[in-house]
Amino acid sequence: MKIAELGLGNTDDALDAVQEAMMKLVSRYAARPPQEWAPLFYRILENRITDGLRRRNVRGRFFAWPGGARDGEDDDEDPLARFPDREALQPEAQLLAREAVDRVQDALAKLPRRQQQAVLLRAWEGLDVAATAAAMNCSEGSVKTHYFRALQSLKAVLEDLPP
Repeated sequence: MKIAELGLGNTDDALDAVQEAMMKLVSRYAARPPQEWAPLFYRILENRITDGLRRRNVRGRFFAWPGGARDGEDDDEDPLARFPDREALQPEAQLLAREAVDRVQDALAKLPRRQQQAVLLRAWEGLDVAATAAAMNCSEGSVKTHYFRALQSLKAVLEDLPP
């Protein structure tokens, strides 16, 4: 979900893209071995994200609709804030934690698309290099390069955050 949300910049569009990707995976690839499902799903999802961005660009060109938030939509909602804290943090610690999450999300959003994919698939989704390469439709060496460059960029931007 986070991959689609970062790619599309909109929670509702991201949910639609994930649902469409799941439906396509189930309808067309259910007979495939289960170990192939994750890479197939992420490849399908990436195609849905690309399609969504293209549609948004066409709408914006012909109807002058901006690609951002819809009327009445809350852009300030932090999806990570929905999860309960394991420890009851003091207000100051909560503020620092929220600021840290915001900085990480901003840093991820500023990465090139392929680097975002590599980080989210490897670190967030836990895919290995081979599965990530299959999902991104590229070589394992390319995955390693994108992942390494993304981590270097994130470290440079977030170096002052506590571990």
